[in-house]
Amino acid sequence: MEKLFDQGINIFANYESFNFEYGEGCFGPDVEVRTLDAIRKSLLEPNCDGPEKVYSIAMDVGKKQHQQQLNEQHLLFGLVTYSKGRLGQEPIRSQGHIHKTSAYANDWSTPEVYEIWSGKAIIYMQEYAKDNPGRCYAVIGEPGDVIIVPPFWAHATISADPKNPLTFGAWCDRDYGFDYDDVRAHKGLAYYPLLNQDNEMKWQKNPMYEKSELVVKKPRIYREFDIQPNKPIYKQYEEDNDKFKFVPRPDLFKEKWLDFIP
Repeated sequence: MEKLFDQGINIFANYESFNFEYGEGCFGPDVEVRTLDAIRKSLLEPNCDGPEKVYSIAMDVGKKQHQQQLNEQHLLFGLVTYSKGRLGQEPIRSQGHIHKTSAYANDWSTPEVYEIWSGKAIIYMQEYAKDNPGRCYAVIGEPGDVIIVPPFWAHATISADPKNPLTFGAWCDRDYGFDYDDVRAHKGLAYYPLLNQDNEMKWQKNPMYEKSELVVKKPRIYREFDIQPNKPIYKQYEEDNDKFKFVPRPDLFKEKWLDFIP
């Protein structure tokens, strides 16, 4: 077990047990583990070799002193660990999806605030999952980086370094859910991440979509939401309990989502 980033909360990924360890004063569920056999149908090479346990998920973790408050705010903190390795030509990744609309957010799809804890991530996102994907971004994140996926955008989380496991935390809406229909109708997102023999990331365009440009970039500082760099997002919540209100209620911040750049 290796601590690579001061995440501001006494919860750590245990890469030997593929679990999370909850320290004193913290709460969290038993993890859900996704195996390679369970996700083969979504892969480019369904019969490929790869780690038996692909990723583990712990949704709704935090400090016990905040548990009731988080429920009342419709806010949830989740953790995910991806195994090291690769899935044939592909990096380990999530399936592309859009967040389902939320009644609490007046039928808006909700955003997500990622924070990379260990490893190297790429958060791929595109404006739409229709024939025209709109703007497309691949945002590269390392430990301590924060990346925001805006409402209604299709996205996927990718482990960019096969030699090391990836762990990230995220602020989500408590009634999170996923819509896969348009992504699956297009056989994935507008760009496929592929690894060459040297484990370098390459992007292959999905011909099911109209022409688009992929922008590969590093994260920016989200000053419009007062996100402070180099400070864990859980600690920022602890200091200002309303800071992440825009996650369950994106409809209250409409002007900030116009022409949003990740």
